Amino acid sequence: MTSQPGVYRMLSAKGDVLYVGKAKNLKKRVSSYTKPDRLTLRIQRMISETVSMEVVTTHTEVEALLLESNLIKRLAPRYNILLRDDKTFPYILVTGDHPWPQVIKHRGARNRKGEYFGPFASAGSVNQVLATLQRAFLLRTCSDSVFSNRTRPCLLFQIKRCSAPCVDRISASDYQALVEEARAFLTGHSQAIQKALSERMDVASAQMEYEQATIYRDRIRAMAHVQLHQDINPLELGDADVVALYQAGGYSCVQVFFFRAGFNCGNRSYFPSHAQEAETADIMAAFLGQFYADKEPPPQILLSCDPSEPEILALALSEKAGRKVTVLVPKRGDRRRVVERAEENARDALGRRMAEGSAQAKLLAGVAEAFGLDNPPARIEVYDNSHIQGTHAVGAMIVAGPEGLMKSAYRKFTIRTLDGQTGDDFAMMREVLTRRFGRAMTEDPDREKGLWPDLALIDGGQGQLTAAIEVLAELGIDDVTLAGIAKGPDRDAGRERFFMEGREPFSLPLRDPVLYFLQRLRDEAHRFAIGAHRAKRSKAIGQSVLDEVPGIGANRKRALLHHFGSAREVANAGLTDLEAVPGISKAIAKKIYDHFHS
Repeated sequence: MTSQPGVYRMLSAKGDVLYVGKAKNLKKRVSSYTKPDRLTLRIQRMISETVSMEVVTTHTEVEALLLESNLIKRLAPRYNILLRDDKTFPYILVTGDHPWPQVIKHRGARNRKGEYFGPFASAGSVNQVLATLQRAFLLRTCSDSVFSNRTRPCLLFQIKRCSAPCVDRISASDYQALVEEARAFLTGHSQAIQKALSERMDVASAQMEYEQATIYRDRIRAMAHVQLHQDINPLELGDADVVALYQAGGYSCVQVFFFRAGFNCGNRSYFPSHAQEAETADIMAAFLGQFYADKEPPPQILLSCDPSEPEILALALSEKAGRKVTVLVPKRGDRRRVVERAEENARDALGRRMAEGSAQAKLLAGVAEAFGLDNPPARIEVYDNSHIQGTHAVGAMIVAGPEGLMKSAYRKFTIRTLDGQTGDDFAMMREVLTRRFGRAMTEDPDREKGLWPDLALIDGGQGQLTAAIEVLAELGIDDVTLAGIAKGPDRDAGRERFFMEGREPFSLPLRDPVLYFLQRLRDEAHRFAIGAHRAKRSKAIGQSVLDEVPGIGANRKRALLHHFGSAREVANAGLTDLEAVPGISKAIAKKIYDHFHS
């Protein structure tokens, strides 16, 4: 074993990663596991399950920390402290790939040319700032295709939310000046902009150009509106994240506040998964490493407590950002007050989480009693279908457990044709359950990964339940409890009837909290299925038979439609006619002709 820095992975007999760790000296760290009597019971249990180990050496301990954080986030080993979060953060993007830049909300990979400002904690906080930018700087938010096809100003111009560059109501130089002002505003120079606008307003008013003065006044008010909503004065912070950790009862909550250019961009709560005996410093270090594994850290990170190995962590974050990142625990002043505010939010969030968990435990115990389960269910799956006379049919599965709805486990199923019975609800349910449990048998045959439900709830009556029972019988599955939930007479909520194999249909008391809980689950499945169906239907509305022709992109499609008038005429066109279309070569014309006449 080498004495270099690096990362090690402990593997089980099945090849699953149990733990990922980093070390300054791999030989010393790994040899420490050969004396389990000095380690905690949890680590002893991990060692007993380990049959092999993989090692990756690095040049420095900083590289090892970065690699460790990435591996933990990707592999989610059972014995590591885990940040369970799959949500991306929204940004504001001022585009740079068009002569007339637009300002839009952006989420996902930052691969479009332009300047990104953020992150923001939620879409709501982004929308608030976007609304301010519209009122204060009159920048366009429309797509490039809409912009290029406008012949007169849209409603946003009428209500003074856009300067209408699409129809030349503003010169290119004046519009670029607005863009520069917006950039300055988003980078923390709002006071200078407000002062300049105030001076322009006074000049316009003195020259009796009252309409122009009113425009400047409204722009000043829009910027002031955002500043008035800052309950603390973070302007001195600049770009910073405030991270506060609160522990109680063996659980933790990490609260993150985002400050960018002196503005509070919102906050978000996280609940890391860890052993009850985990130390605060280790939790904080693990959280920061995984949180910034796929995000750019700001210049300042203010913490409520010291993480383990703070110097190595600061160096790793600086290397990732390509500039210096300061990680500190403030002791006094405005920075300390901001951290204390975040700590209060973390404590309140954890209190709510634990209270909700207690109530959820009672509801799950009630579900176990209602359906005759031996123990409260750790995983409930609810299934529903959505379609219109068999078209754009979608199946949906939602999941709930002790911590509430598990949205990362939701699944959509595009219904495939089953012998022309696509509109058959029973056939749809058979297909969904066959695919769902067939995959579970492949991916988790030993039921160790938590992919199997204790209760599967089918939205429907006896017919749907019978279809589900037949599927599980064909697959040889006999340890999943199935139940159907159907609305009662006149489809009144509250009079639901439940169906189970070998049991007469039954109802729960009208005001029973368990009934209300099951109704919410059923309604959530219905909402999810309807949303998936509508998205599929909306996508189909914008499609054309030309989309199925290989090699036909947006430009060629537009040229064909302009030339022939409709997709049907393109399909009926002869080879010579297709070759006459501008932009369509003989090879492409032959491909189109063969597609429709094969």
